[in-house]
Amino acid sequence: MFHALKPVLKADCSAGQSGEAIPFETAVAKAIALAKPVRYRETVSLAGALGRVCAADIHSPIPLPPFDNSAMDGFAVRTADFEREGPWSFPVAERVVAGDVRALENLDPRIALRIFTGAPVPPSFDAVVMQEHCEQIGDVVTICERPRRGRHIRLAGEDVGVDMELVRRGRGLSARDLTLLAAVGIVDVQVLRKIRIGLLSTGTELKNPGESLEHGQIYNSNQIMLSSLLAGCPWAEIVDFGMVPDRLGLLTDVVARAVTSCDALVTRGGVSAGEEDHMVAAVQAHGADLDVLKVAMRPGKPLKVGRIGNTVFAGLPGNPNAALMAFRQIVLPALRKLAGLTETQPQWFSAVAGFNHKKGQGRTEFVAVRISGRTETGEPVLEMLERGSPASFMAIALADGIALLPPEAAEITNRMPLRYEPFGT
Repeated sequence: MFHALKPVLKADCSAGQSGEAIPFETAVAKAIALAKPVRYRETVSLAGALGRVCAADIHSPIPLPPFDNSAMDGFAVRTADFEREGPWSFPVAERVVAGDVRALENLDPRIALRIFTGAPVPPSFDAVVMQEHCEQIGDVVTICERPRRGRHIRLAGEDVGVDMELVRRGRGLSARDLTLLAAVGIVDVQVLRKIRIGLLSTGTELKNPGESLEHGQIYNSNQIMLSSLLAGCPWAEIVDFGMVPDRLGLLTDVVARAVTSCDALVTRGGVSAGEEDHMVAAVQAHGADLDVLKVAMRPGKPLKVGRIGNTVFAGLPGNPNAALMAFRQIVLPALRKLAGLTETQPQWFSAVAGFNHKKGQGRTEFVAVRISGRTETGEPVLEMLERGSPASFMAIALADGIALLPPEAAEITNRMPLRYEPFGT
């Protein structure tokens, strides 16, 4: 049992514990910087590698295509046989199909080969004439147009050369990557191990969906939100520590278990400055070093980020939308860095505002938006869904994504350029 310790905050006010909150971009940089990528590797088959983090650069062991092959159904010919003026007629000597393993060397001059898409082009044949441009009568084919050398032939290695880099270390393996690796005959790949992320909710008022609510209680929606978001991260393994009441002793016990078994601990609730907010004290009882304590963003200002020994700690606000924004914009990039991914930041797109909105200058705001149309150049026109409380569940449920309202702006006006992150990314 760990005894409750009086929290001692770092003296560096840049962490945001006193005075003004640190800028959003600073908080992102701090969170990413404290995440040290895992190093342990394991080998998995291509069938189990989707979304896993590539642990080493992968190079091609063979060329693609591995041999010269026909890009069309037609007739393989030698362009040197097209003398004088056409039309030209050739006896059809062989029939070559995809998968044909015959060498077909030392064939007679001035002949044509019936050939099909994907079939190997024998040596000395340097063009394929589409069947639509030929006339075959019996065993003789007539061609009216002189073919160009190399026409309709896919050359060996023209797509991928031997030892060409296919996938770089730190990339999350996509279906496209795995298709390419399979095409060059690779069976399995080295990937970084999955990171273990502990999830913990705190709040005496919380109940699980399905349980009866008493007056003053609410359902724990944050748990399903975060576990669902992380379920889409094949490089992560979730460890659920459940819900813990707002009691310091209980929280310190759960934190002790989490830091011995997890690479990261993400908590929800108990990070503000109220008398019943004990999360900061609970992690500092285990020597937490907090780099971020207050962020100039809305929602999500009370976010806490730091380390407890070798474990990354992220304390999210209890407000579901604040937890969502802080997690997507600051915590998730740190977790991606921890998992070894080189691409950590959200993917933002250009858009324009389809609304007017006054905001606090000096503060980055994130709002739920829906695409209401397109500009003449194709940029999304965004409709703001949050007109009241940022705790609106319905706004997030109806939204297509998130718009970033920049800190330097005191007011957002119609057709102002904005950054937009679709939920699908």
